[in-house]
This record gives sequence, C-alpha cells and structure tokens, in this order.
Amino acid sequence: MKGNEAIAEAAIIAGCRHYFGYPITPQTEIAAYMAKRMPKIGGCFLQAESEIAAINMVYGVASTGHRVMTSSSSPGVSLKGEGLSYLAGADMPALIVNVQRGGPGLGGIQPSQSDYFQATKGGAHGDFHMIVLAPASVQEMADLTVKGFELADKYRMTSMILADGTMGQMMEPVSLDFDVKPAPEKPWATNGTNLEREHNITNSLFLSPEKLEEENFKRYERYKVIEENETMYEEYMMEDAEICVTAFGIASRVAKNAIDEARKQGIKVGLIRPITLWPFPVAPFKKAAEQVKGIISVELSMGQMIEDVRLASECKVPVTLCNRAGGMIPSPEQVLEAIISMNNGGAK
Repeated sequence: MKGNEAIAEAAIIAGCRHYFGYPITPQTEIAAYMAKRMPKIGGCFLQAESEIAAINMVYGVASTGHRVMTSSSSPGVSLKGEGLSYLAGADMPALIVNVQRGGPGLGGIQPSQSDYFQATKGGAHGDFHMIVLAPASVQEMADLTVKGFELADKYRMTSMILADGTMGQMMEPVSLDFDVKPAPEKPWATNGTNLEREHNITNSLFLSPEKLEEENFKRYERYKVIEENETMYEEYMMEDAEICVTAFGIASRVAKNAIDEARKQGIKVGLIRPITLWPFPVAPFKKAAEQVKGIISVELSMGQMIEDVRLASECKVPVTLCNRAGGMIPSPEQVLEAIISMNNGGAK
C-alpha cells in the first residue's frame, strides 16, 4: 500500500468512523481513500469547505467520545492551528496527520521535515503539547496510526502523525493484523444524558485566571506521565559507536545506509531514531553524549530537531547538521561524508 492509504485503513481498523478533511498534496490519498471506504462501513466522510472547518468538525465529534481524524499537509495544518489549540484547551482526543511538504508559505509539493518546530512545540497558541509520532516505513504509518488513537484516548489529548511526503507516497508491503485496544469509557463525553447525569460541557474558555492556571498545571502533570511512560525510539549499532547519527522518518533510512557503509570502512557509528518527537527521547542522547565524540543530525529542514538533540545531550559533545531543504533529501553519500568528516576531527 501507499503510506497514505495505510494510514487511512489503519484508522478504520482502529475504530475511526468520522473523517473530515480537505485535499492538499502530498496527503490527498488519505481523503480519497476515506471517501471510498467510509460510506461502505457506515462511517462519515466529509470534505469540508476549508481546513479550518475540518478541524472544528473534528472538535465536535471528539467531544462526543468517538474516534475521529483529519489529515493535511503543511500549509493546511497551519490553518488548523486555532482548532488544535481549542482541542488541547478542552482536552479532546483526536488524531491529526501531517504529511509534510516544503515551505515556508506554499513552498512546494516535495517532501520535507520543516514542520518539526510547529508540531513539537505545541502547534498553535497557548501552553500545550501534542503527542507526535514519526513513522519511518509504510508499516509504521499504519502501526503508529493505531497507536496514535490509543494514546489520544488514554491521555485525553491530540496525537499527530508527522510524516514527510516520501512516507505518504511510497509503496511497501504492510500487515494490517492489529490487536486494537477498544476505546475506553469516556464519562466526560457530550453524548446525551438520558436524564441520568448532569450535562457534560466541553470548553476551552476560562475567564478566571486562577482556574485557567489550575487547568494548565493539571495538564502539564499529565504531560510528565507521558514523558515518563510513552517515549519511543530505535537504536541501531549504538553499542560500540564512537559517532552518533540521529534522524527520523525518511532521513533515518538514508542514514542507516550511510552507517552500514561507514562500518565497512571501519568507522564505529550508530543511529538513534526518535519515534516520538514529543515526548522527545532525552535518555538515549544523554547516554550517547557520555560515549561518542559527536552527534550528526540528519534532517530535511534547515535544522530543527538538532536543537532538541543539543538540549538532550546537554552540549557535552559537538552536534552538527547534515541537511537538505525545500523538498530535497540528503543522499547516503552526503551523510557518509559528514560521518567521515566527524571521524577525522572535522566537527565544530
């Protein structure tokens, strides 16, 4: 399947029966797939009049306790920003998919990773986070979609799949044999009282500063639990590594090819691949900083994740950037050149 199609089918398997979206390259196949499948399974597909409308429809369904999603690409996700903040302010679980393209502005339609800051530092105004999941294969596009719904329900917050255009468009074999956890009971949902309980109200407006402060403190206590329990990452050949490469998404696959070649040349290099971009996997970078002589961040951007890598490694070793931007992808040869340079003392 295409990565975009794998996300859509995995969402259906996870119990999503409501999809609201608007076409934009390179994620339109998600909407097209949902348009075909939802009517056949008794679900709801609606192409909204805009991205702004779509995210507010997501808010409406999320408030009733049903699993719901939307998808877009970079400029479209920016339009959804206000709605993402409202979802956070009302503690609504939902799944958002961003299949990134180059920017800023309308940019281009080629793959990028330049929405990292937007996704991991909140996504919109106010104090909040989203759980951000970064797949590196079509299989993970499907797996992390199911995981995203489960985490959203578990912690009553928004999850985001942050993929790049390559992940959305590439085709690979994929297994859809999931062990899906059913959605938990949601006593807060606005699904009708049947005269048996008080009305539930979803709201992100708190005119009392004391009350708003209290809600923010409570939310950040929940974030601490997520940071302690839900961080995901992959390590590759890090046991004896003297150089660490870090990358996510398609960049991590390019990096692995370069690492394999560097190992053939006798250079001890390994990879740390963050799977959760928020919460960011701090622990493996702290450990690596005690072991390696430098870290190389491989990114399809002007350098965004590199800032979290420097914070996590506490600046104990040099952290350098190997990147392409504007829709270009680093080659294995470019990454290998950066590894050789660091191995020869070229890191600054």
